[in-house]
Amino acid sequence: MKNIIIRPIITEKTTALAENPLLNQYTFEVLKGANKIEIKKAVEEQFGVTVEAVNTSIRPGKAKARVVKGRHTKGRTSPIKKAVVTVAEGEFIEGFYGEGDYDDIELLEDEEEANA
Repeated sequence: MKNIIIRPIITEKTTALAENPLLNQYTFEVLKGANKIEIKKAVEEQFGVTVEAVNTSIRPGKAKARVVKGRHTKGRTSPIKKAVVTVAEGEFIEGFYGEGDYDDIELLEDEEEANA
C-alpha cells in the first residue's frame, strides 16, 4: 500500500480536537487522490487504532507574488487535501502530542465527570 498519509497537521485548533476526549479527532494531510476508505485503512494500519469516521476537505492553493531577478512573478501554492479522522472512544494515537504524555487527558475526563 502506498503512503497515503503525508504528515499530521498540528495547529492550535487540531491539537484541541485531538486532546478533547469527547471528540478524539486527528488531522492529517493526505494524498489528493485518496478516498475516505483508503485513508481509514491507512490510519488503522499505521497507528493501530479503530477509525469511526473520516471527513475530508481540499484547501485551495493561495496566490503568491514575488520578485525574481528584478521582475515580478506570480504563482500559486499547491492545494492540499486534509482528513479529519475520528478515533474510537478510549483510543489515542501515540506521539501525536509530541511527548506521548496522556495524563492531562485523564485529568480532563475526571474534571468533566465532576462537572456533570
